Amino acid sequence: MATAQEARSALERIAARLTEVDADDLAKHVVERTISCRVPDLGLIFLTRIHKGGLDEFQTVGDADSAQVRLTVSSDDLVALATDELHVAKAWATGRLKIEASLGDLLRLRKIL
Repeated sequence: MATAQEARSALERIAARLTEVDADDLAKHVVERTISCRVPDLGLIFLTRIHKGGLDEFQTVGDADSAQVRLTVSSDDLVALATDELHVAKAWATGRLKIEASLGDLLRLRKIL
């Protein structure tokens, strides 16, 4: 099991990838949304906001039911996603990554991940 700091660092690495996406492509595919990432084995929920400029800093919160996009992933799988040892599509298809979002949000996220 990864630590809370390793989970936060993994999220920050994933967020940094957005800076590598062409600004025009990002603006074309991103609609402002709140995103939560629940890491059940650590008992943590991280919350951020995605917008045309990227992602805001992650905040630790107690509840993120109001987030428009909700991710659930174990700490080890989160680290594996951040280091490219695990691909998002494979993690989602095998149930290691759960995503709760509207169909439109899923399609937009797919284009930038």
